[in-house]
Amino acid sequence: MSKRVLVPLAEGFEELEAVTVIDLLRRAGIEVVTAGLQPGPVRGSRGTVIVPDVSLDQVLDEDFDMVVLPGGLPGADHLNEDPRIRQLLRRMADSGRYTAAICAAPKVLATAGLLSGREATSYPGVLEALKLPDVRLSPRPVVVDGTVVTSRGPGTAMDFALELIERLAGREVREKVETALQRPAAA
Repeated sequence: MSKRVLVPLAEGFEELEAVTVIDLLRRAGIEVVTAGLQPGPVRGSRGTVIVPDVSLDQVLDEDFDMVVLPGGLPGADHLNEDPRIRQLLRRMADSGRYTAAICAAPKVLATAGLLSGREATSYPGVLEALKLPDVRLSPRPVVVDGTVVTSRGPGTAMDFALELIERLAGREVREKVETALQRPAAA
């Protein structure tokens, strides 16, 4: 059975992060469902408009193997302020499923209580500003700690997406996607 991933999109999301994750996961044969916080098109931080597959309310009760939060501002703030997102993230964590966030969005994982006792990364300054004594901050481009995957920003979006593919579909699928992109496979 194909893995299912939910990518919530909020006004002001970072386009490069969202589209890279959606595109690469779909290349890997993973079902990706994009969901707007509100019904209708969503405008990214650089003005690109994406029409999500569904609204978040339509899929809140569905099962997913992973939830991936794109960063960008004010997109990450909108995700962070939405109680449905926090509830969804906690439900995913409680059932041992993956939660992933990039750029400014790891703060949403922190707010939901999912980074406590873990190693994580984010856009420089984002997690540091929250003063989380029980989170080990890392400067690495992508950090995996259990079922939580975090990444730094637009420039690390491809590495982040490839790591998500590996977590969901295995190393062989990741390498196949990576090779087709004309990127050298990870060592």
